[in-house]
Amino acid sequence: MIETVIIILLSYLLGSIPFALLVGKLGYGIDIRQHGSGNLGGTNTFRTLGKKAGFIVSAADVLKGTLAASLPVLLNADLHPLVAGIPAVIGHCYPVFAKFKGGKAVATSGGVLLFAEPLLFLLVLLTFFLSLYISKYVSLSSIMAGIASVVLSLFLADTITTYILMGFTIFLLYRHRQNIVRIAKKTEPKVKWI
Repeated sequence: MIETVIIILLSYLLGSIPFALLVGKLGYGIDIRQHGSGNLGGTNTFRTLGKKAGFIVSAADVLKGTLAASLPVLLNADLHPLVAGIPAVIGHCYPVFAKFKGGKAVATSGGVLLFAEPLLFLLVLLTFFLSLYISKYVSLSSIMAGIASVVLSLFLADTITTYILMGFTIFLLYRHRQNIVRIAKKTEPKVKWI
C-alpha cells in the first residue's frame, strides 16, 4: 500500500515538471506561457521556439511518462504500469510547479504507453504522423492517435489496458475541446511542412 502511495506521488511530481517552461526560460529567456497557445507542451514549443526546442520538450515529456510508468518495476510494486502513469498525465496537465496550468497530455500519455505496450506505442505513433501528414492538424492527429490506441488495444493488449486507454482518450478529447471547435470553424492552425 505504501509503495502505491509513493508511486502516485512520484508519478504526479514527474508529470508536473514543466519542460516547456524550463527550456523556454533557461534556453531562450522566454516564458512560453506568454506566447502562442500558452500551453506547456511540445506543440506550442515548436511553434514558439522552433524545432530544436520542440524536439527537446517533446522527448522530455515522453520520457517523464515512461519513467512514471516504470516506477512499479523500479520499486518492486504490484501496480499496472498504465495505472502508475495516470498521475504523471494529470501532473503534466495540472502541474504543481507551474500553477496547475500545463499541456494537453499527448506526449506524456505516449511515454506511459511506450513503457507499458511498446508495439502499441509504435503503431499509435505511426497513426499520429500519418494523420498529421494528411490533415496537417496536430490536435486532430493527437485525437486520432488516442482513438487508434483504444481500437488497437482490443487486438494487442489486455482488457485493463483497453479501459485505461479509453480513459486517456476521453481525457485527451476533453483537453482538446477548444481545438475541436476551431477545427470545425477552420481556424485551427495547421503544420507548415516547408
